[in-house]
Amino acid sequence: MRFLKKIDIWTPNETEADFNGSPRRGERAPGPRRPPLKKKGVGTVIITRGPRGAFVSGPGVEGPAPGFKVRAVDTTAAGDVFNGALAVALTEGRALMEAVRFANAAAAISVTRWGAQPSAPKRPEIESLLSRA
Repeated sequence: MRFLKKIDIWTPNETEADFNGSPRRGERAPGPRRPPLKKKGVGTVIITRGPRGAFVSGPGVEGPAPGFKVRAVDTTAAGDVFNGALAVALTEGRALMEAVRFANAAAAISVTRWGAQPSAPKRPEIESLLSRA
């Protein structure tokens, strides 16, 4: 498990986090205590939670990042869109929680469309959703 200390950011969804020792789906996930992956040495853990947003545990940051209420039709690319948008926001120098909010918005838009590549939103769409929230 020494490799876990080499991971800067891990973004499992709730099911993937469950396989790695996080609370079961029926429990308040993960609540005020730190996700087990974080305790094992991962720098930052962001557990994506669909319409409920994400739970973030990183250096100096711990807590929920709210999601966006949308009518989901296909979740095929939601995780990939989330991670891509997160990478963009962090590369631009946004703070972690702001970057997660940006990624949540991008993923929320993506689930309103069918398919993987066609569901990826453009920046103006993400910014528009953020401005309305």
